Amino acid sequence: MSRTRTPALLSTAGLVAALLGGGAPAHSAEHRATGPANPGFETGDLSGWKVVGGDAFSDRAVSSEDAYWGGPFHQQGTHHLWGHAAAGDEAQGELASSTFEAPARMSFLVAGGWDPERLYVALVRDSDGKELVTQTGMDDEAYVRIQWDTSAWQGEPVHLKVVDRKSGSGEGAWAHINLDDVRTENTAQGEDGLTYRPLGQANQPRPDQPGAADYAADPLRPQYHYTPYQGWINDPNGVIKWKGRHHLFAQYYPGAPKWGPMHWTHADSPDAVHWQQRPVALTPPPPSTPGDQSGIFSGSAVDDDGTLTVAYTRFTDTAANPGATPETVEMATSTNGSDFTPVSGNPVIPQPPPGSDAGFRDPKVFKDPLDDKWKMAVGSGHEGRGKVHLYASDDLRDWSYTGVLAEGESAETGAMWECPDLFRLGDKWVLLYSTNEGGQSLQRYAVGDYDGTTFDADRHGVLDGGGDTYAAQSYQDDDGRRLMVAWMSDWSAKEPTRVNGWAGAQSIHRELFLTDEGKLGQRPVAEVAELATGDPVTTGPRTVTEPWKLGSARTARLRTELDIGASTADTFALRLHSSSAEGTELRYEKSTGTLTLDTTDAGYGTARTWSTTARPDKHGILRLDILLDRSSVEVFAGDGAALTARVHPRYEESQDIVFTTTGGDLRLRSTSRTPLGSSWTS
Repeated sequence: MSRTRTPALLSTAGLVAALLGGGAPAHSAEHRATGPANPGFETGDLSGWKVVGGDAFSDRAVSSEDAYWGGPFHQQGTHHLWGHAAAGDEAQGELASSTFEAPARMSFLVAGGWDPERLYVALVRDSDGKELVTQTGMDDEAYVRIQWDTSAWQGEPVHLKVVDRKSGSGEGAWAHINLDDVRTENTAQGEDGLTYRPLGQANQPRPDQPGAADYAADPLRPQYHYTPYQGWINDPNGVIKWKGRHHLFAQYYPGAPKWGPMHWTHADSPDAVHWQQRPVALTPPPPSTPGDQSGIFSGSAVDDDGTLTVAYTRFTDTAANPGATPETVEMATSTNGSDFTPVSGNPVIPQPPPGSDAGFRDPKVFKDPLDDKWKMAVGSGHEGRGKVHLYASDDLRDWSYTGVLAEGESAETGAMWECPDLFRLGDKWVLLYSTNEGGQSLQRYAVGDYDGTTFDADRHGVLDGGGDTYAAQSYQDDDGRRLMVAWMSDWSAKEPTRVNGWAGAQSIHRELFLTDEGKLGQRPVAEVAELATGDPVTTGPRTVTEPWKLGSARTARLRTELDIGASTADTFALRLHSSSAEGTELRYEKSTGTLTLDTTDAGYGTARTWSTTARPDKHGILRLDILLDRSSVEVFAGDGAALTARVHPRYEESQDIVFTTTGGDLRLRSTSRTPLGSSWTS
């Protein structure tokens, strides 16, 4: 999270007007309606709208399609303006609505590409053509609702303008903008007794030094998970307990809420739950061309006799820098934990070893207790099978190649193993690695033995059965605990928060342990309890036969003990972030031991179901520890199983927590709900 934000990221009406110039009013003010004509395109054509120029918009752009390759559009009614439908992403153009009187408040559905300068919806004043407020999309076809406070111009003649000045083609181009269901005044804020959560860049505060209150202002921002104030993050990097403080670095692009030339953002904490932002730790050199994506990819940190030393992947975009080696390993050091100096002799590993056709990145350095040498695990892959290379060093500067530490037996575990992490846990060794399998991002692990050069696995598994745990990295703290944090997202996830200028979040810190069965389990770090802002509300034994509301909360910790043996229902569920219109469902199936997290009706965001196996203890008690944040759910079962998903409710009222059953009753031994506060300190 940089404290300097680029104009492109925080595009405002003034900036857009300066870039595009003024313009004559598109309409006269003779007829001042309370809203634009044909506000949801339900006529099936552009009646009431005027094509100002280009070929992006015509009657063919008004579509009745209700789904695309990634799921439903979530339009209102039958028709909507789909900017891709008329002439594809290569087309450009401009569309204007009829004139209406500016209301005190407006809202509308927007989708399509994120590009504040070339793809946006604008409110334009008729008298001088000034763009008063603008909004771009989120790089997705699914609609999100934007709200504008337009009270400053109330009563003035205005119109809406839909702008597409971007041309592109191919997957991920998103060179179009979509619009539907423009609303004014009271209907702009909700429907059917429900209130929309206010989204849109125009609603976001822009302080130079954001603190807890600024993070709280965003209705979808997690309150006790690390997020960038503006910009993009993905993999956690360099996690370590150093000189009494927990340090968290992460892949970061400050220029936009989407992937770009990677930096390392940095925060530290006394307890791994309360965070203070530090200056950006690593910054790539200026791009050699406008499209140069070169940057600093993932890596790790170690304590070298009091010097904080980080290893990272130096990525060079060969399309912009022909002939360069795309991925090398470099190192940097710091004596104060904030300012980093590259070591002399970089890159310390100038090229990947043979057998690395899928990539060579994400060095994880550790001190090997078997020979007291520094070791480095680097992710790679070859001929469709993921692998991890191993290097050794006496001084963290001169590295020798040891060989292949581990590799997949087939393509089923992914063609590239990213973010490897090897560590000892109890009397076993554990290897973490991240893969993409069939379009799904997975955080995998293996438990086995390590002899100083190779790792031999005797058990493989998926660390978290949910859809939003990737690039996990661990470290040992001063108490000997093995703590882990992961990117709480994945490469195919929807990012509704992009319309608020940021994307990506880190999971809560977790403690890893080996179960009695030899699986790798996890639980929230104990210090999560320090986030409590009040006493828990507890309930003793209870039999649930009808829906039972435990309470309401956006941010809370839920702990429950389910008496599986005494329950007659085979399926029971817990509705989270729930209202009459939406909710996330956590289901348990007694006969199979399947725990499922269902986000198909959760609001904005990825609509899927994820499952894992969770078994009750020998007394038939299933313990669940659930962390709710404004846009996430993390579920931990007593046997170490976990499910994590980002969820993005549409409505303010989506806060209920409700138990339900199917075909019988559910016996609860106990439940508690504890309110949790912000992790941010100024």
